[in-house]
Amino acid sequence: MANKVNITPLHDRVIVKPAAAEEKTAGGIIIPDTAKEKPQRGTIVAAGPGKKDEPMTVKSGDTVLYGKYAGTEISLEGEDLLIMRESDILAIV
Repeated sequence: MANKVNITPLHDRVIVKPAAAEEKTAGGIIIPDTAKEKPQRGTIVAAGPGKKDEPMTVKSGDTVLYGKYAGTEISLEGEDLLIMRESDILAIV
């Protein structure tokens, strides 16, 4: 997880660091890079202040589940991150 992010999301947006993709199946079969699925779990690195009438329900450090194609991929300080709206988050784990 990033120690300190030099970016602050606006309004109801959050920055998520996706979890690593699965390398092996439960049976021990190694998954090639071309067959790996995008992770749907990640850790919140930074969160905005929320909308005017809706405070944020997630905070930095929370592990969350999000939609498969949610968010926009960004690269910051050599790390691949996602920036998305709080409404794209499905659950806090």
